[in-house]
Amino acid sequence: MASDNGLAALGVEGASAAAHALSLPAEAYGNDLISSVDPKFLKLTKLDDKIYSSFRETFKELDVKQLKEDDLKSDEAKERWRPFCNQFEGLVEDFNYGTLLRLDCEKDYSEENTIFATRVQFFAVEIARNREGYNDVVFTSKRSKS
Repeated sequence: MASDNGLAALGVEGASAAAHALSLPAEAYGNDLISSVDPKFLKLTKLDDKIYSSFRETFKELDVKQLKEDDLKSDEAKERWRPFCNQFEGLVEDFNYGTLLRLDCEKDYSEENTIFATRVQFFAVEIARNREGYNDVVFTSKRSKS
């Protein structure tokens, strides 16, 4: 199984294809990056490991599969998110710029399924979804349709 042995389990052809896909700029995939590359191999930033470990240390219980608005916008949530986000100032470019984040990772972007979040919140949640296997649904469903 590829996830057990990493790229070695893919064989030469699979590893070459994965390496090629990962070497392309994100723009080459348009809005479909997450459905074009197996999320387990997708690296969103150079600080993915640091973002993920700090995120899970701070938000152990957060259900990244199905976020609720209060997970990001309640007064209590803002108090927890602020120090988390601020630690990446100067490390993650435009760390506090706004971006859209899917609430339910099994659904596409839509008005009902998005929330405004900071860039580092987006990275934290999507890195967690990739590593914890929640974005696999998007990848496999798009692959089965082609």
